[in-house]
Amino acid sequence: MKTPTAGILLAAGESTRFGKPKQLLTLGGRFLIEWALAAALGSNLDHIVLVLGCEHEQIARCLGSSTARSKCEIIVNPDYRSGQSTSLRAGLLRVRHDFPSAMFLLGDQPLVDAALINLLLERCAGSEKPICVPTHRGTRGNPTLFARQFYPEILKLAGDKGARDIIAAHPDQVLAVEIPDPLVFLDIDRREDVEKIAALLESRQSL
Repeated sequence: MKTPTAGILLAAGESTRFGKPKQLLTLGGRFLIEWALAAALGSNLDHIVLVLGCEHEQIARCLGSSTARSKCEIIVNPDYRSGQSTSLRAGLLRVRHDFPSAMFLLGDQPLVDAALINLLLERCAGSEKPICVPTHRGTRGNPTLFARQFYPEILKLAGDKGARDIIAAHPDQVLAVEIPDPLVFLDIDRREDVEKIAALLESRQSL
């Protein structure tokens, strides 16, 4: 049975390696953050929390009607400069009482689509494992899903890191879903990543 699951879309960072906030980078006719948001909204996630921080007013304004959906809300993480863990906590604090599971998605992975999100939800629903991650030949990627029993550990995270250490500490609790296409794990960290991912998105759209 499917467990009600909230999606927490992390898009608060300063993009220091990229040189400027990349959330509003134009890619394939959309802002970068719009790719991840569209995938989440088009999936079977029950609620979406978009966590913004750096340049949050401009990003929210540019997204406009994209977030005007009943299952979507924007929150601002005022501590975003202290690292990714603060955005995980901010999003989880918003949904922890209402949703028994939460999926964390990254705002700079435009190749993650609704089909991948739904596959993880489906596989997790058919398993008793409280953590679900996509993998390709042993390499773990995102998005990741956690049942409520791990909320306390996530809320204790600090610094500029996600929940990787929690996953590593509980290997027997992890459902690894093999993904045939490792390209979905690609993200945009540096300017040289843009051209490569733009070409991949264009080839997808032409199919």
